[in-house]
Amino acid sequence: MQTLSSTLDHSALATYTWVRSGLVHARHRLETEDRGEGVISAAIVVLIMAFLGVLMWGAFKLLFQGASTKTSNQVDQIGS
Repeated sequence: MQTLSSTLDHSALATYTWVRSGLVHARHRLETEDRGEGVISAAIVVLIMAFLGVLMWGAFKLLFQGASTKTSNQVDQIGS
């Protein structure tokens, strides 16, 4: 069974850890300069997505042309 001092020690440790973590986080946020990071990251993501979009469009175009040609050949064979 836990004693009152044991419970108090665990509660105090948990409280200290929580407060200290908050202070360290706040100090880090105040000392670091990360303005503009969101804009740069967003620009990189936009460029990557544009590149992937072009690749997917090219793959779709090639796939559709191949399927269209095969379908056309099959229809011509059925019609003759």
